[in-house]
Amino acid sequence: MGQLKKRPGAVIVLYVLQAFLGIGAIGGGVMLLADPSGEMMGMPVSVLERSPFDSFMIPGLLLLLIFGVLPLVVLYGLVKKPGWQRFAGLSPFKELHPAWTFSLYLGFGQIIWILVQTYMMNAVSVVHVFYTCLGLLIQAVTLLPAVQKYFMLDGSAERS
Repeated sequence: MGQLKKRPGAVIVLYVLQAFLGIGAIGGGVMLLADPSGEMMGMPVSVLERSPFDSFMIPGLLLLLIFGVLPLVVLYGLVKKPGWQRFAGLSPFKELHPAWTFSLYLGFGQIIWILVQTYMMNAVSVVHVFYTCLGLLIQAVTLLPAVQKYFMLDGSAERS
């Protein structure tokens, strides 16, 4: 499905953004799991005072799985466009491949993750601004008309 479509440059940019998010979050998640005190990453446990956590173990696990592994699975779906009909119910966009929808969801999730993080830490750093912008950029690129057209399921975007 869709193997004959010419891949727009914006789709390649989306691949890079999802890969960057996934690889970076795997690195951060592994570091937090290896050292739940946060010292390895230069984050004192005191930044968790407004959170329900007393260590970085659970946030590290969430980071690893949701923003590390999941973007790489979505990246696979974006590149290969496998038959993910079983996930169609999770998308209100029936005319688009589910991986496209999950890309959009990850952009929203990334923004929410950072907003919650800054609230719990009662601080904003350059890293927070960067990863919020990454979430916004993932959304913006996912929503580009050329990207949407590329991930159409009906074959109407076929190019010669």
